[in-house]
Amino acid sequence: MASIYSSGSISLFILFLSFLSIGVLGYVDPLFHRCFSPENFTSSSPYGAARDNLLTALSTKVPPAGFATGSGTSQLNLVYGLGLCRGDVKTDDCKDCVIDAQQQLKERCPNSKGAIIWYDNCLLKYSDENFFGKIDYRNNFQLLNVADVDMDFMEFYKKIKELLEGLAGKASRDPKLYAAGDRKLNKTSRQTLFGMSQCTRDLTTDDCRACLDWAISSLPSCCYGKRGGRTVGASCIVRYELYPFVNL
Repeated sequence: MASIYSSGSISLFILFLSFLSIGVLGYVDPLFHRCFSPENFTSSSPYGAARDNLLTALSTKVPPAGFATGSGTSQLNLVYGLGLCRGDVKTDDCKDCVIDAQQQLKERCPNSKGAIIWYDNCLLKYSDENFFGKIDYRNNFQLLNVADVDMDFMEFYKKIKELLEGLAGKASRDPKLYAAGDRKLNKTSRQTLFGMSQCTRDLTTDDCRACLDWAISSLPSCCYGKRGGRTVGASCIVRYELYPFVNL
């Protein structure tokens, strides 16, 4: 299994969101970003030109299919990039998201040789290292709804795990490596649990499933007993809520 992993140094950021702050259409502002490379380049460096050209190219390549990878070079300065839109996002919304992402990456990480930015609708990443086909366990964060569920926490988590594991299986077999669905909490409940699982499409089926299993297993550390939560990574994302947040 290919992976990018650093034991004991996984970056985990927990951000707190209220129920009303999350919508189906997503945020205008980024959810989070990381300038993760320890190396920087100067503003006049050929790497900077190669990076900027690659990000511009990805803003055109990603929207039609919702995913694209690319690489660029300038005077032997190699840069690799990847863009992904959420599986249910329309082409125009995907385009708007990726265009904003590439602009924001250049502003927030102007001289970093590796960076990533996440939105509700898309993510965009670049690096001077070839990361294609490798699970990135280092760049991730978690979001949660601060409200508690009004049922037994353990029983609720079992429902979450069942839904997301089922969606992980579907996503890993889907050409888009994406799946979303819902289920009633119980036969008498009016509440419906909604979930989503998605991987970047450079991963194999097996690596997608491994990444999603890791993301699901990390949810209790931030979101146990909470009405909503997600693990947002550079290679995969899982999310659950008690309201619809994707187009099923």
